[in-house]
Amino acid sequence: MLKQQIQADMKSAMKAGDKDRLAVIRLIMAAIKQREVDERIELDDAQVLAVLDKMVKQRRDSIDQYTQAGRDDLANGERAEVEIIQTYLPAQLTEAEIAACIDEAVETTGAAAVSDMGKVMGVLRPKIQGRADMGAVSALVKQRLGG
Repeated sequence: MLKQQIQADMKSAMKAGDKDRLAVIRLIMAAIKQREVDERIELDDAQVLAVLDKMVKQRRDSIDQYTQAGRDDLANGERAEVEIIQTYLPAQLTEAEIAACIDEAVETTGAAAVSDMGKVMGVLRPKIQGRADMGAVSALVKQRLGG
């Protein structure tokens, strides 16, 4: 499981003295543990990917805000965290692969209008969670459905 891989990497980072990587991995483990405690469940790989995806999104938002504020030092720190978090995410899909997934989901659901967007996203999310920016995918689905 992904969670055990992250724990093993945390031990490796401790032994290697890699403080930056260790700090980010501890943030990941804290986020996973927080969700497990809140929902009183043991997270599976898909749920861990959702947590990691959310962490990447938060950091990208922070990077944008720091860059606009002229704080490149803070933005660079967030970029470094994103790089470490992304090592646990599956390879990112290309635009062509995302378009193919959207087409398949539209055909599967029989969606014809923007009002069917929820159905399409419901089919897409499990397939591409952690492999694409869901905000961008949502915009592409909306565009595909004529919105």
